[in-house]
Amino acid sequence: MDDSQAQWEALGETWRDRLARAGYLADGPLAVTVGLAVELARPLLLEGPAGSGKTYLAEALARALEREVVRLQCYEGVDAQSALYDWNYHAQLVALQRHHDINPFDERFLLPRPLMQALTHPKGAVLLVDEVDRSDEAFEALLLEYLAEYRISVPEWGTVSARTIPVTILTSNRTRPLSDALRRRCLYAYVDWPDPVREAAIVRHWLPDMPEPLVAALVRAVGCLRAWPLVKPAGLAETLDWARASRALGYPPWTEAFVGATLGTVVKDQVDLEWVRARVGELVEGPP
Repeated sequence: MDDSQAQWEALGETWRDRLARAGYLADGPLAVTVGLAVELARPLLLEGPAGSGKTYLAEALARALEREVVRLQCYEGVDAQSALYDWNYHAQLVALQRHHDINPFDERFLLPRPLMQALTHPKGAVLLVDEVDRSDEAFEALLLEYLAEYRISVPEWGTVSARTIPVTILTSNRTRPLSDALRRRCLYAYVDWPDPVREAAIVRHWLPDMPEPLVAALVRAVGCLRAWPLVKPAGLAETLDWARASRALGYPPWTEAFVGATLGTVVKDQVDLEWVRARVGELVEGPP
């Protein structure tokens, strides 16, 4: 092993350990990419299916860095006023009525929104731009200056630059393609469903007293659910909900009765529920 390989392997091990202590079990390549995003001060774009743990990774990274999370939840129509900044129009009007020569675009009338809050955070923050694929291309364009320079231009006032460069995580469920301009400004990782070994390790991390046969049965059943054409596949949160339901009921045997009674912890759509109820036996014994 040469020195360069040892260096990136050490980086991966360091970040696997830091994220594990914060409650997130990352594989080696993902840990290396997270570490590089922090070391290089580059935004990190996480893509993958809904429920695969992208948002939780950002929250765990904030705990590992001992930083505050500033979250921007994207939606169709999100704009500069809700993401970057706004003006306190009422305060501006009151001030102008009292002093006609006052500058209404003074800093005291500026209302920071998530991106500006992250830039001006005195100790540095982790900015989570969640589900950026739900926004439109116009909003992506608004993000480009921030992603490239860690600054925001306020036309009426000036430029806001980072006091301490925020660690920036963008997540996408791939509901629409993102622009090449946005992708070029970010490091990238695809966060897929964990393999059965890692998913079992995640269950053991959160429920260390769960009997091993139940862990194996639950993880296999969740994998079966994800292989079916369901509207809403089970995410990691559902896996853990099912495990916690088992613990709450005293870890009963993994039977058709138990699985059928607790499907509501893991199946969240009526059409899916009918599909799964007709195949509960496969969740218990495995596919024929």
